[in-house]
Amino acid sequence: MARPRVNQLSSESFELDTESIVAEVATPVPAPVSKPKAVAAPVKELKPKIYHIPSGGGIIYTIKSEAIIYDPNTNTNRQIRYCPNEPSVFADEQSSFAVRQHVIFENGMLYVPIENPTLQRFLDLHPGNRANGGGIFEEVNTERNAQVDVDSEFILHDAIGLVRNKSVDELLPVAIYLGIDTNQKNAEIKRELLLEAKANPKKFIELFDNPVVQARAAVKNAINYQILKERPDGMYWFDSGRLIVSTPAGQDTVEVMSRFCLSEKGSILYNELKEQLEKL
Repeated sequence: MARPRVNQLSSESFELDTESIVAEVATPVPAPVSKPKAVAAPVKELKPKIYHIPSGGGIIYTIKSEAIIYDPNTNTNRQIRYCPNEPSVFADEQSSFAVRQHVIFENGMLYVPIENPTLQRFLDLHPGNRANGGGIFEEVNTERNAQVDVDSEFILHDAIGLVRNKSVDELLPVAIYLGIDTNQKNAEIKRELLLEAKANPKKFIELFDNPVVQARAAVKNAINYQILKERPDGMYWFDSGRLIVSTPAGQDTVEVMSRFCLSEKGSILYNELKEQLEKL
């Protein structure tokens, strides 16, 4: 039986083009360039707004539904109109079906809900808005007002706490400075101080760190204990009658003496005065 004939392939037919392979392998394939993602513009938080007329306004106050404003984006004067059925307040962007509507404040106030951004935009751009240099109305900053209320409550609480927690001896200088009768019972002195604290809590708190208050209290006590003698023309030593400081016409002798005690010239006398009071 004859063997099947096998074709003899020459070694030349199996020679590979190694240079082409190397070139193909060595040539880098450029990676696809990814485009940078667009950064979304921050979305302005929508919220209800309250506008009010600071002065005047009466029960009903009406603002016309149109005005002319300067638009810095186009560097032109443009007409704005409040049309509830239109998405834009600019007249040149509104349709022919735009229906204008006046803006009405009741008792000087106007609440604009979140569902009415067109009216908010109209009022924010209106030339009568104080934020735009107008003088008719302004937006009520509820967050700022809330913070002011909180701060005021804390200050009032601190002022009342001073009256409650300090001893009468610590409160007397302030009471004397405020002209409160210190010959009353302690509870009556504290009651009057409490009224002062509620009337102006910030000023009341500041009095405790005011050196004039301490000096005035020392002078008044020195007069009461007959260490000093007050006259319209000046302050004198009670025992010797020697003049300490003259009082200019029209001024209060105690006030003049208090300021003198805080001066460089009167500091020695002030220390002597306090030493005498501490010995009593």
